[in-house]
Amino acid sequence: MYNVLMILYIAEIIVAALLIGVILMQAQGSGLGSSFGGTGGEDFRSRRSVEKSLVYATIGLAVLFGLISILLLIPR
Repeated sequence: MYNVLMILYIAEIIVAALLIGVILMQAQGSGLGSSFGGTGGEDFRSRRSVEKSLVYATIGLAVLFGLISILLLIPR
């Protein structure tokens, strides 16, 4: 039981850090290129598809974070 709790705590910390990173990359009014100091240009993927992927990643990580938090609330 102790090992499962430790895994859940570590997973929650990792998911929280990833969620913070994904949210910070979604700077309002700017593309992903400017987040890394670039000026833009032609990429293999369009800016819109990268931003859409970031939105989906944010939603997925937020749901995962919520589920892990609920699991940690269940009394043992």
